[in-house]
Amino acid sequence: MLLFKKNKITMALVAMVFSLTVPSLTWAQNVSSVLFEQQTWKEIQTGLQAGINTIIIPVGGTEQSGPYIAVGKHNVRVLALAEQIAQKAGKTLVAPVVAYVPEGSTNPRTSHMRFPGTITVPPDIFEKLLISAGNSFQVQGFKFVVLLGDHGGYQKSLEKVAKSLNAQWQGAGAKALYVPGYYTVIAHQYAQWLKQQGYGKDVGMHADISDTSLQLAVAPSMVREQALRASGPPSTADGMYGGDPRKATAALGQAGVSMQVNAALQAIEQERNK
Repeated sequence: MLLFKKNKITMALVAMVFSLTVPSLTWAQNVSSVLFEQQTWKEIQTGLQAGINTIIIPVGGTEQSGPYIAVGKHNVRVLALAEQIAQKAGKTLVAPVVAYVPEGSTNPRTSHMRFPGTITVPPDIFEKLLISAGNSFQVQGFKFVVLLGDHGGYQKSLEKVAKSLNAQWQGAGAKALYVPGYYTVIAHQYAQWLKQQGYGKDVGMHADISDTSLQLAVAPSMVREQALRASGPPSTADGMYGGDPRKATAALGQAGVSMQVNAALQAIEQERNK
């Protein structure tokens, strides 16, 4: 009789533990993607209940990148890297890419807007969009909203948006995290690494060896590689600013991708551990 009671208690405990873990098991079994837009609202809700607490807002941009890289490079690249970051960080989803960003004026045409293939929005509209997106995720229950920007022109706006959201969310148990290292690692550590490999003269500012190598590593079909290899020296008239992309390779790009992913992972983990 005593043994029977002990077994009943044990079974009850097992049932209770199982009931607590079912949402997590069900969500993991049914949802293989970390992409927010590929889930139903029920799956997102279940994920939040199972411990999902972080969402990455990947910010790209649609702009000219010289004659040999497709104009959506930032959008494709930031989404691919955000997926890697989310998978490695755990408890993280990836929001739809923000593809419309400040790229200069339309009248007069300035910056990348001087070339076909570029889309621009005013900085204030861009910032309001991000604030609205951040608030949308916060009210759903995400505790960490990560701003990840693949383009240099709006980094200050991302920082400003994070500060604004954090001021709104004081006491709400949520945090907006701007990750500058994801972008700055390319101009510093990665550029230095390329120079150490003997590519110092090829490093520039836009559509150079680093930019092209990163794209080859992530989405090679977006690089017109045959035309690139056969081309002459790069020209600012073609939208290529400094450096030379003709020696770019996917292997070189993978080193930069790893640096970007690691920089973002470190920032997320540091914020979570506070």
